Amino acid sequence: MGSQSIRTLLCAIALFGISVPAAAAELEGRVVGVSDGDTITVLVGEHDSVKVRLTGIDAPEKAQPFGSVSKKNLSDHVYEKKVTVEWEKRDRYGRVLGRVLVNGTDVCLEQIRAGLAWHYKQYAKDQPASLRVAYEEAEQLARQSKTGLWREPNPIPPWEFRHPDRARGEK
Repeated sequence: MGSQSIRTLLCAIALFGISVPAAAAELEGRVVGVSDGDTITVLVGEHDSVKVRLTGIDAPEKAQPFGSVSKKNLSDHVYEKKVTVEWEKRDRYGRVLGRVLVNGTDVCLEQIRAGLAWHYKQYAKDQPASLRVAYEEAEQLARQSKTGLWREPNPIPPWEFRHPDRARGEK
């Protein structure tokens, strides 16, 4: 095989690798901890615990209005229950980023429906279109019906609460 053929083959392999999305993985386990309205700890097997950040949502921080309510709602849905986590990657803190299901119910979507999380639009492009639409519609419905945090006159999204200088346009 000539050097041109090898180069062509390597380019094809590189292009193929880039164009194919990472295969989704699943993990199953029992929820042994709820940190807040969008982060849980799952015990996989006998001894392995995995921190999971729920994808597609951002819940109020603990110090925000509805922060503790959001955590309790998530806990009511998942604590001590068997969950399936569909995931593809980890965040910069090493947490698995995943969609959490309990008996087939999307817990991330339930947090939005309860008015206890925002659809995290900054990462919406990472969601399949059907989930993106479902999460957007659930947030709109919660807003319109003033469910949960939408009772507040001007709820502050957690990403603005965490970085108030950025929210005001300061550097």
